[in-house]
Amino acid sequence: MHETRRAILEAIADGPVSGPALAEALEISRAAVWKHVEELREAGFEVESGPDGYELLEVGTYNGEAVEFGLEAPFDVEYHDSIGSTNDRARELAGEGVADLAVLADEQVGGRGRLERAWTAPSGGVWVSVVNRPTVAPAQAPLFTLAASVATARAAREAGVDARIKWPNDVVVPLDDEGAYEKLAGILTEMEGETDRVEWLVVGIGVNANIDADDLPETATSIREEAGDVDRRLFVQRLLEAFDDLRSDLESVVPAWCDLSLTLGQRVRVDRPSKAVVGDAVDVTDAGALVLETDDGRVTVTAGDCEHLRPV
Repeated sequence: MHETRRAILEAIADGPVSGPALAEALEISRAAVWKHVEELREAGFEVESGPDGYELLEVGTYNGEAVEFGLEAPFDVEYHDSIGSTNDRARELAGEGVADLAVLADEQVGGRGRLERAWTAPSGGVWVSVVNRPTVAPAQAPLFTLAASVATARAAREAGVDARIKWPNDVVVPLDDEGAYEKLAGILTEMEGETDRVEWLVVGIGVNANIDADDLPETATSIREEAGDVDRRLFVQRLLEAFDDLRSDLESVVPAWCDLSLTLGQRVRVDRPSKAVVGDAVDVTDAGALVLETDDGRVTVTAGDCEHLRPV
């Protein structure tokens, strides 16, 4: 967000401030104040002009400037009404040297999940991809995926949804006490680097927010279905703030993930390229790998599709 417009919003958020007072405080002309106010209105901010000056009544829009205003995390936001894939755009920007930027869209028309699966991403959801340039080894990269799942689950829980995490990165809503669930959000992480360092890392997060059940797969749910519509601007802010806190303290990620896990304690099958492994999910390593207790002993699984099995 333009720094002058941000300063104007902060000044008028707590009550009316006159144009001359704003001009003096910001060391710009009254005409420049008027121009910035008009640009804020065009961006969707409800700014009233009264006898005592300008006053911000409401931030009712959903776009980049609205999300950046009040965001307590160091991210710029690039917003699109519609885009093929936020992850594709974030990867493009990462290749140009960008860091700490969130690509946000109202809808995706070419969204994809793990293994290039199609991902339904209609208008009303939260589709965001975050460009990171962490100073970590590639072995720690999975922690950013876990951090994103924790941040998403926390934001959903604040919105009134009983959100949990299915290993490794699906945010789900439990249907019973036996491990059944419906999917609320998915995460796709992509990165580029060398053997000893990460060049960039993009974490894509897709949340079924204000979406009807008829517009989702049968195995999915949405915040609307579980708890009613959510203010997406505030939701994205909370998600980004929680993610920033976790990525800044990687040692806290696995304990936080375990606290929200639906998988630990379940009988599961993990499909891997070599062969599937079945066992009880008993732990997660410091790098986010799942530890299974199988008939042949303990097995550590670093990647694969995890399915919760009904108890015998």
